[in-house]
Amino acid sequence: MKIVFFGTPDYVIPILETLHKKFKSRAEKSPIVAVVTQAPKLVGRKKVLSYSPVDKWAYEKGITKYSKAVDLLQDPVLRANHDRVLGILAAYGEILSKEVIDFFPKGIINLHPSLLPKFRGASPVQATILFEEKDTGLTFVKIDASLDKGQFISKLKEEVKDSDTAGSLRERLFSRASEVLPSLLNAFMAGKIKPKQLSHYPGTFTWEIKKEDAFIPPQYLNYALNGENIEDEWRIPFINNFSIQPTSRLLERFIRSMQPWPVAWTLLRLSLSGQTKRLKILKAHLEEPVPNTHHLVPDLVQLEGKDPVTWRQFLEGYPNCILE
Repeated sequence: MKIVFFGTPDYVIPILETLHKKFKSRAEKSPIVAVVTQAPKLVGRKKVLSYSPVDKWAYEKGITKYSKAVDLLQDPVLRANHDRVLGILAAYGEILSKEVIDFFPKGIINLHPSLLPKFRGASPVQATILFEEKDTGLTFVKIDASLDKGQFISKLKEEVKDSDTAGSLRERLFSRASEVLPSLLNAFMAGKIKPKQLSHYPGTFTWEIKKEDAFIPPQYLNYALNGENIEDEWRIPFINNFSIQPTSRLLERFIRSMQPWPVAWTLLRLSLSGQTKRLKILKAHLEEPVPNTHHLVPDLVQLEGKDPVTWRQFLEGYPNCILE
């Protein structure tokens, strides 16, 4: 079996490692003939060129890598063997063109971290936490040109823990996927699995998250800290056509859903300087001093330009700051 892998972040590395070890033959250095990953980016104030974890992994293994999927079509080795090559896609971060999809007669299998058709799109794990789902999973789909549509191959289910962040849940889903993938691919390539068309039920669509999407309006945070509910509708920008009352319980889930990136943040005014600064809320929990009254309690915060500190340390250093 020859494989082209489409992916970018660190949490899909277990998938790569499994494919590399389980399908490797003595005659080849790896069954993965190429990877397609997002191009390196300039990051930080010093504009350092940063390569994706998948890019680094491929470099270490001596595997051909591309930053544009369309460039695969010109690869002489792939062109000569493309009828025997299977595509595996896991958190690539780009939409594949019909031309690229059609290049793979065996198909491209997408590992989507939700139980489709629920939570389609780019941010299903964050939506899972925000919606307080008790169970989620990962769906294996033979893709077509439509986003998260195509033919259903298989799925796995996973319990959502009350302490889960987007990062911890995502890592667990892809780790479990790496365990079942070898037997699944063997059955698929042997024709023992007959893909079925996914339900056309629209489900909830999620968009790619931007830094500004992690903003918590200060007035919502103020109410949550005091255990009060505000009569308002908060539009969650990365979930299509979705608004919800910003309760303490919701804000606690929102903070977990924004970890490890982009991290929930708000604005406050420092009383002495009068400056308005960003405050990241890295971790928080709920307390119930009286029945049915939930107070949001930050555990770890980070003021713009400063190191992370506990909430108590922050209040001691800035006792009269004002959320605004």
